[in-house]
Amino acid sequence: MSLTRTAATFAPPVMEARRWLEGVVFPEDRPLINVSQAAPVDPPPLAMRQAMAEFAVTEDRAHLYGPVLGNPELRAALAAQIGQHYGANVGADQVAITSGCNQAFAAVITAITDQEDEVILPTPWYFNHKMWLDMAGVNAIDLQTGDDLLPDAEAARALITDKTRAIVLVTPNNPGGVEYPGDLVRAFYDLAREAGIRLILDETYRDFDSRSGPPHDLFSQPGWEDTLVHLYSFSKAYRLTGHRVGAIASGESLLREVEKFLDTVAICPSQIGQFSALWGMQNLSQWVAQERDEILDRRAAIREHLPRLTDKGWRLLGLGAYFAYFEHPFDIPSNTLARRLVPEAGILLLPGTMFMPDGDPAGKRQVRIAFANLDRSGIAQLFERLQALSF
Repeated sequence: MSLTRTAATFAPPVMEARRWLEGVVFPEDRPLINVSQAAPVDPPPLAMRQAMAEFAVTEDRAHLYGPVLGNPELRAALAAQIGQHYGANVGADQVAITSGCNQAFAAVITAITDQEDEVILPTPWYFNHKMWLDMAGVNAIDLQTGDDLLPDAEAARALITDKTRAIVLVTPNNPGGVEYPGDLVRAFYDLAREAGIRLILDETYRDFDSRSGPPHDLFSQPGWEDTLVHLYSFSKAYRLTGHRVGAIASGESLLREVEKFLDTVAICPSQIGQFSALWGMQNLSQWVAQERDEILDRRAAIREHLPRLTDKGWRLLGLGAYFAYFEHPFDIPSNTLARRLVPEAGILLLPGTMFMPDGDPAGKRQVRIAFANLDRSGIAQLFERLQALSF
């Protein structure tokens, strides 16, 4: 029997981890600390929810199909925001709205690849990227990173073949948290342009980057749209995870191909989600800035508590945006450790094996902590439990 598309890949990691909770009872004095998923658990601010409700009640178009590539006013607003953020000129016709950033990635991969083509993924990778490549019949070529979790452009050059169609970068990174330096991102752009392939740059967490000013200069390069495919999500900035609103910025010719995919999958993005994204850009810039400050403060709390773990042999590999990525000190693989942490420590996190190719020994020593939903007190409790571990 031939392998089906879905059987070609692994189970969704977050859903798999949730199954570890079945039958486990957490005492009142030690409730579960869930650091497995990088998604806001709080709803959007009340003013946005009220505006969404009014839109749903008073506007018939809230419940109708819209343009496949997104509503013109949202595309124009996002193009202007991208231009302002990166110090460049981006046109509305170079932007498409999608039903979440995962759909954006799937649409782009479908538009630029055929079966048995290759896409280069730095490891540890974002697991949904790997899953879609598996299901699309596209070979993921692993680009190993160093102890700093930064990929190397010259190492990537050695992996390019006549089957290579793209290199994928995620910055700030998921799962590693690291913010890629602008010159590193530019080196990959130059490599992709030279090789005639695409650079897919996923900046889902750009709103929580600790740096000021443009994080790179790719949008300022002449003809950027022929090489760069930029992915973005409104989910994290405005807590719109359930409304599924993402985006692509690239050339018009690629977006016409993307449109074919989107039309056959969801037809168009949610009207209420698109309204909310536009309303957020128009009204919540200061609120988003405060959210960023809070995430950066939680990142600082990780640094402050770090000696509690490094004294026990833990090693921090990456920290930023929503994530802290660690090497653990125990003589058991991380997938075993992660399962044991649920009943023995009341912690749900993801093992590095979920972000690495099968058999990669590094993944067995690594874990990802998605800390964005923990305040300083929660972070202190997490580190206290991890410090007490003994396996």
